[in-house]
Amino acid sequence: MKMAHSMVLVIDDPLSAKSSAEEIYKVFNKEIHSHKLGEDISLSKAVIKGIDKALPAAIIYPQAVIYGPLELKDVSAIIEKHLIKGNVVSELIADPSQLSTDITWLKKRTGTMPAEQRIVLRRVGLIDPKSIDNYIVHDGYKALRQVLVKMKPEEVISVIKDSGLKGRGGAGFPTGLKWQFVAGTPGKKKYVICNSDESEPGTFKDRTIIEGDPHSIIEAMTIAGYTVGADEGYVYVRGEYKLVQERLQKAITQAEESGFLGNDILGSGFKFQIHVHAGAGAYICGEETALIESIEGKRGEPRPRPPYPTTIGLYGKPTLVNNVETLANIPAILLNSGDWYRSFGTATSPGTKVYTVLGNVNVRGAIEVPLGITLREIISYYAKGMKNGAKLKLAQTGGSSGSIIPASSQDIPIDFYSFSKDGVALGSGALLICDENTCVVDLAKVLLNFFRYESCGKCTPCRVGNERAYKLLNDISEGVGIPPNLMMLQQLSTQLYELSHCGLGQTAGAPLRDILKFFRPELEAHINKKICPAGICKMSGQTKSI
Repeated sequence: MKMAHSMVLVIDDPLSAKSSAEEIYKVFNKEIHSHKLGEDISLSKAVIKGIDKALPAAIIYPQAVIYGPLELKDVSAIIEKHLIKGNVVSELIADPSQLSTDITWLKKRTGTMPAEQRIVLRRVGLIDPKSIDNYIVHDGYKALRQVLVKMKPEEVISVIKDSGLKGRGGAGFPTGLKWQFVAGTPGKKKYVICNSDESEPGTFKDRTIIEGDPHSIIEAMTIAGYTVGADEGYVYVRGEYKLVQERLQKAITQAEESGFLGNDILGSGFKFQIHVHAGAGAYICGEETALIESIEGKRGEPRPRPPYPTTIGLYGKPTLVNNVETLANIPAILLNSGDWYRSFGTATSPGTKVYTVLGNVNVRGAIEVPLGITLREIISYYAKGMKNGAKLKLAQTGGSSGSIIPASSQDIPIDFYSFSKDGVALGSGALLICDENTCVVDLAKVLLNFFRYESCGKCTPCRVGNERAYKLLNDISEGVGIPPNLMMLQQLSTQLYELSHCGLGQTAGAPLRDILKFFRPELEAHINKKICPAGICKMSGQTKSI
């Protein structure tokens, strides 16, 4: 019987290269495809310390079995006996006395592969998003009915707080606490805003959610309105998302006709209406106060904080602003309880997360998996390994405003606590996977070019700092950089973070910080040797003064 969902990691480091590791990898690849196991077995390379005396070696996951030292003929035995029949090949197992590693990251997950666990995307691809009847058949508006008939606002907040749900837009603020703040702020007029201004490069999770399941957002916003005391809501949509706007408008009309929106919803006496507001392509409007300014018809610029939107928001009224993914969790949590939601993810970061995976991998797209999974697992299992068997060099997490991390960090659990502890940003959930042919200078230059164009220009640190950083990176990429440029980039990174008015400027320095921390030798090669190790930058080799 064939074993489903396994992963083969061939150890690949300088020592392995001297012991035919590349040949072992090629034979594994050939055997997997010849047996037509490509759908059930992913093949990847890994650098793991402590296996030096067992090289060349391979690890079979999820059993965390280490085989080695291997000969080419051993690969067939592992494929046929272990991966197809499910029997460990005991004679090929590495001698424990020769190992100085316990591959803890693997042993924590022995027995099962990390399967997608869909909460937010549970109906996407399953229902017709243009049909309210399809939505209702799949528990649609059931949570809204339960809330309006059986629950008081404070009880809804209690369940959301018990779930441990944190904002999925990037900041990770406790959702229940934010709802409590708005509910507790006095005022006859309040608003609910769904932030769907998804302008982060490489991120398309919110688009996927709304295009595939628009009524989930309508239901969640209506529940939020009842809970915080609001009677009006806005969905702020990225202007380029035409289909999203169409799906939302149709869903709103259907909900109104069916009694789930409007006056006296489901005979409860509660009224709520929703408007769709299209943005005009400004990245800065993803920041909640700039978004509010835009809805009010003003230039999209961040407001000083405090006061926060929870007290003084849209038109000066208390306003709840939540991301699309955050809201999409609400109905399921209320139907199943906070404890149910905590059964997914980790103790400090409950639930699932929708990631958009792109870059130098074999399979790209959106996935929803429990928080706490590792980047190695996402690449090896869901993305089916690096494209063309290349080595992982780095990954950018959280979109352009996220972190750039080296391959050595791919075993950090992806959750709010672990990432934060290691100085990594989870951000929007975009994962850009880059192989060894990526130049960090070129990557950072592209990112800073984006930030300098998208800066609203309101504050000097962001307006000038991004422009200056881009020019320094451009000089380095052209071979005219000088050693003091590195110190200047470090200073700019700090100044952008400490002095900028809003999150755009504060995170714009992250690429500078990370490449200087993890890839400094590559920058120095550009400056001192006038070479681009990745062969991307066209170096002129000339020098230039500051």
